[in-house]
Amino acid sequence: MSLFTIIGILGASLTTLSFLPQTIKTMKEKNTEGISLLMYSMFAAGLALWVVYGVFTNDLPVILANSVTLFFALIILRLKLKYR
Repeated sequence: MSLFTIIGILGASLTTLSFLPQTIKTMKEKNTEGISLLMYSMFAAGLALWVVYGVFTNDLPVILANSVTLFFALIILRLKLKYR
């Protein structure tokens, strides 16, 4: 595995995991007041497109990182709709 691949995997992992604290906080507090519905909707759509891109280019790190981030974003979107 090359150094660039390792750097890419670490970057993707940190970016993806950065959404976990917000997801947990939102689930615990049931408060989505400061979360933009439009921003998260656009973000989720962009992530879905990245997953499609990763599938077509057979890029596993892109597929995995964006799929997990999309999962967290969809949870936050669902909570935003539920608690608004």
